[in-house]
Amino acid sequence: MDFRLSDEQLLLLESLDELMERECPPGYVAECDREGRFPTEFAQALADNGFGMLGVPEEYGGVPVDTLTLMLVKERLMKNGGPICLFTQPFLVDTVLSFGSEEQIAITMEYVKRGQVAHCSGFTEPNAGSDNSGLETTFERRGGKVHITGQKSFITNADAAPFMMCLTRDPHQADPRKAFTTWWVPMDAPGIKVSPIDKIGWHMSNTCEVYLDDVVVEEKDIFGKEGEALKQTMKNFEVERLLMASASLGQAECAYEDAALYANRRMQFGKTIGGFQLIQQKITDMAIKIENMRNLVYKCAWEHDNGIAIRNSSAMTKLYCARSACEVIDDALQIMGGIGYTNDCRISRLWRDARNARIGGGTDEIMYHVAGRGLLKAVGC
Repeated sequence: MDFRLSDEQLLLLESLDELMERECPPGYVAECDREGRFPTEFAQALADNGFGMLGVPEEYGGVPVDTLTLMLVKERLMKNGGPICLFTQPFLVDTVLSFGSEEQIAITMEYVKRGQVAHCSGFTEPNAGSDNSGLETTFERRGGKVHITGQKSFITNADAAPFMMCLTRDPHQADPRKAFTTWWVPMDAPGIKVSPIDKIGWHMSNTCEVYLDDVVVEEKDIFGKEGEALKQTMKNFEVERLLMASASLGQAECAYEDAALYANRRMQFGKTIGGFQLIQQKITDMAIKIENMRNLVYKCAWEHDNGIAIRNSSAMTKLYCARSACEVIDDALQIMGGIGYTNDCRISRLWRDARNARIGGGTDEIMYHVAGRGLLKAVGC
């Protein structure tokens, strides 16, 4: 397979570089991170310049591109030091197009056009993180309506998204394979309370607890098919994990380049620290990990574009990229020394933000489980 970028992809990335130089300089990102606010201005700039509609079918006013191109954009955003919370629409749009109703798709596309997110993903709960089967949020039909009660935890953008894809359990369904259904829940519905969580990183994007006290929705608000939510969730995770891996790749590249530049300039003992073998070893190991990350991301994207199942490969790609990014960024911080541990240096932000990739979208341990089980099944007895 040939991973050389096409002329169109190169021009797209060049235009993104120019846009970020104008609208998303390092000082702007640092300010948003310091103030804990969403980078609204740059999100709008991305939308105004057409990036929000990449990968969206033409019938919805979008610009169809392959999965690899979408991953390249996410990678470049991160490589340039951009906010981790932006350009999440590839997996959000993919999920809605796969399982949403025409009304849900139309709503999603209207928000995407404006550079906004239409929904958050309400999967995780206090007693159901990696184990979705432990989910306790329930739905019941009463008087022609659907009543939802429960609690969701660690829900990204729950305080800003107008809708939530809410995973629920039917308490009257004995068969666990048919017990779970997802609902498209308006976040302004009576009975919903949202409480932001104070966390280590991802300061530009709120993560929240969501409490649902007898929230009422309509039958038309079902998302996908009744009783098939766990299958839908697994499909949703595949592209999300690939996108997270692309972000990890870009973050690692950003930290690597900052550290390498610093190593070429920082003078100690009469020469640049890049002249010392231990620093050269770190730089070399970092470059090898980045090369491996890039190959995994591009190959997984190529598989998805060619109709090859990526359940195993997306899990392996996320696992390796999330872990390797943390290692690369940690080495970059070590090379930068004391300055790297300050909030004036963006490596400290990358160091904080990258750690979440080993938890969100499926923990490292779950990635081993998903991939390991799939690999053994592929080999057979």
